[in-house]
Amino acid sequence: MKESEKKSTLAALSLREMKDKYVGVEGSESRRLYQHQLNMELLGRMIRATRKFRKLTQLELGEKVGVGKAQISKWETSANNATVDTIVKLFSALGAEIGFSVQVGDSGIELLENSQK
Repeated sequence: MKESEKKSTLAALSLREMKDKYVGVEGSESRRLYQHQLNMELLGRMIRATRKFRKLTQLELGEKVGVGKAQISKWETSANNATVDTIVKLFSALGAEIGFSVQVGDSGIELLENSQK
């Protein structure tokens, strides 16, 4: 097979098609787990970015929240084992507002924590 023929047989896949093929189709358990892990990793990155923005060490943030440096490190890597209460407590200690959004069909419900009522 010539090089030009090889190139023409390669098909371009969209990100959605790649996920469907290699992770699982939308609605499948494997896709749900993938999305959950991705969301927890992003949440961990937000915790770390906010801590650094506030110029706090992991130890200092841990003292504000009542946990050790190692626990902060785990949450920054992946917030998988953090409860909603813990996440609220973390961002509150960082002086940051957090929002929760729930999608119900075509309608959305949003809640902004730490906001004025």
